[in-house]
Amino acid sequence: MSKDKIEHKEHFHGSDLEKIEKIYGIKKEDITSFSANVNPLGISYKLKKELASHIDAITSYPDREYTSLRKCIADYVGTDYKNILVGNGSTELISLVIQIKKPAKALIVGPTYSEYEHEVALGGGRSQYFRLKETDDFKLDIEGLQKALTDDIDLLVVCNPNNPTSSQIDRKSMRIILDTCKEKGIFVMVDETYVEFSENTSEITSIPLTGYYNNIIILRGISKFFAAPGLRLGYAICGNHELLKEIDSRKNPWTINSLAAIAGEIMFKDTEYINETWELISSERKRICEILEKCPNLKFYKPHANFILVKILKEDVTSEELFDTAIRQGLMIRDCSTFPFLDNKYIRFCFMNPEDNDKLVKILLDKLS
Repeated sequence: MSKDKIEHKEHFHGSDLEKIEKIYGIKKEDITSFSANVNPLGISYKLKKELASHIDAITSYPDREYTSLRKCIADYVGTDYKNILVGNGSTELISLVIQIKKPAKALIVGPTYSEYEHEVALGGGRSQYFRLKETDDFKLDIEGLQKALTDDIDLLVVCNPNNPTSSQIDRKSMRIILDTCKEKGIFVMVDETYVEFSENTSEITSIPLTGYYNNIIILRGISKFFAAPGLRLGYAICGNHELLKEIDSRKNPWTINSLAAIAGEIMFKDTEYINETWELISSERKRICEILEKCPNLKFYKPHANFILVKILKEDVTSEELFDTAIRQGLMIRDCSTFPFLDNKYIRFCFMNPEDNDKLVKILLDKLS
C-alpha cells in the first residue's frame, strides 16, 4: 500500500475529442474512441424509436420522487425500489456519499478512476491506495486488503469491475471485505459502472448484499452500458434507508430532467438491446484475447469488463507512441501512464464493433511486431 500522494498528470479523456481535433487536425466525427468505454451499439433501439414521442413531458416537472423510474431500475437490478436513489450521473452520487461520510482517511483499491481521490480531497480528507499488483495480474489480494483495513480508515472505495485493469471481485470475496469493514466501522462504496459487461454479472454484483449489510452503497449509471453519457442518469442501491434519505436531502430537487427519467424507463426495459450488447462484448472480448495471445511483445490481463489493459513488452515502444500512431489513423486508445502505479508501458482500449477492433489490433500488432 502506497502512503505517498499520487500525482495525476494531464491526459486525454475519452470525451476530449475537441482537444484531439485541435492538436491532430482530425475531425472529431472521424475519430473512433476506444478510450471512452462506451457501448459500440449506441443508444437503446427502443429509446431511439420512442423518446421523441414523449417531448411534451418537458412542459411539466418530473415526479420529485421518481417513483416510476426507480421501480424500473429495481426490476432491472433485482431489488426493492425503496433501495434505489437516482442522481445526475453516478458522479453526483459519488460526491454526495463522500460529502456525507466525510472520511478523514479513505482507502482506494487502485490503480483506478481518479475522481474518488479528488472528491475525498475536496472534503478535506486524504486517500491511500491499496495497490493491485501487476505480479498478481491485478487481481485483488483479499487477505492483504483485510490487513490494510486499519481502524483509522473511514471509507473503502472499490470499482468492480475495475477501471483500468478490467479485473473483478466475486460476491463471496466482497462479503469477506464487508465483514472486516463492519467490524472496524468502515463504510464501503462500490462503483459498478462496468458490471453489466461482465461475463457473470449475477455472481459479481454486490446488490444482493445490500439486504444484509448497512455499510455498503453501490453506484451505477447509464453512460457506458447504455451509451448515454449525455443523459446524466445515475443511481445508487443501498439497504440503509437512513443514508439514502440523507443523500436525498442533500440533492437539489429534480436533478434528472423529465426526458432523462422517461429515457431511463424505456432503456431498462429494452431486453433485445441488453442481450445484444452482452453477446457482442462477450464474443469480441474472447476473440480479441485469442488474437493478442499470439503476440509475444505484449501482455494483457484477463478482462471482465468491456475493455482490456495491455502491457507493452517491446523495449523501444511506449504508450505515448502507440497512442500517437493510432490517433493518426482515427483510432483513440487510452495511454495509461497517468494512472497510479502504471507507467508508459500500459494502454487500455475498449471492445468496439468487430471491423473497428480489427483495425486497431492490426495497428498494435504492426507496431509491436
